[in-house]
Amino acid sequence: MKKMLFVFNPRSGKEQIRGSLLDILDIFSRAGYELRVHVTQSPRDAIEIVARYGSRVEVVVCSGGDGTLNETVSGMMRLKKMPLLGYIPAGSTNDFAASLNLPKRMPLAAEEIVEGKPFAIDIGSFCDDRYFMYIAAFGAFTEVAYLTSQDRKNLLGHQAYMLEGVKSLAGIKPYPMRVEWEGNVLEDSFAFGMVTNTRSVGGFKGLVNQSVALNDGMFEVLLIRMPRTPVDLSNIISYMFLKEAPNEYVRKFKTSSIRFTSEGQVDWVLDGEYGGARTEVKIRNLKEKIHILLK
Repeated sequence: MKKMLFVFNPRSGKEQIRGSLLDILDIFSRAGYELRVHVTQSPRDAIEIVARYGSRVEVVVCSGGDGTLNETVSGMMRLKKMPLLGYIPAGSTNDFAASLNLPKRMPLAAEEIVEGKPFAIDIGSFCDDRYFMYIAAFGAFTEVAYLTSQDRKNLLGHQAYMLEGVKSLAGIKPYPMRVEWEGNVLEDSFAFGMVTNTRSVGGFKGLVNQSVALNDGMFEVLLIRMPRTPVDLSNIISYMFLKEAPNEYVRKFKTSSIRFTSEGQVDWVLDGEYGGARTEVKIRNLKEKIHILLK
């Protein structure tokens, strides 16, 4: 009998798994899986559970938001033999699920796992001690992801991010950095930067290239220089959200690895969760490292 570890966050997405849990378990059981089920109890709990039991199963399935997915994959990265991954999205934003076109109805997502085939995807290595599935970012708006409470995310969804983001607009601060990639060097003060492998960021698909491949070994990088005037800021926002003409403050490129260095500590966000404060960050693309079950 095939074995599966099913890890889920009971609070994600207005606790929506409550109404679907029995259906999901029934779908997996009927497909012939022997199940071990774990309900996450605290941050990083999924990492430890997957690292402890993941080598004993053929498939690890997680249900929750992007943070739960990040923890699950981080736990898998500790294993010598990598199981297949299944994902049932249940969070308030679910950027990576949107990139994969996963069903929003949880039982349908479970059906896709049992009927799906392995699909290779890239993941990111962050400073050789952390991982991310779809985004590593710093600067304006990024703190919104980890300062917005789970209850507020559940109540307001995408609006929570936008409301908190608007509050922080007046407090945008510069991040002087040296950025190095594939023989290129850029030194400037940045308001925002992100390294991504996704078609959706913060629930907005307009921020990233919709034709991006998730398994080509390349990241998309977006860097925004610190605006000098309110008009500059307006132009930046227009470019990011309204797809207007590029301007001198926005730099976009692709790379498989990149390094950021700064004199002061810079806070980073990985898949919507706090990734720590660093003065040096090395990011590498781990091509086709994870195989996820997709229909």
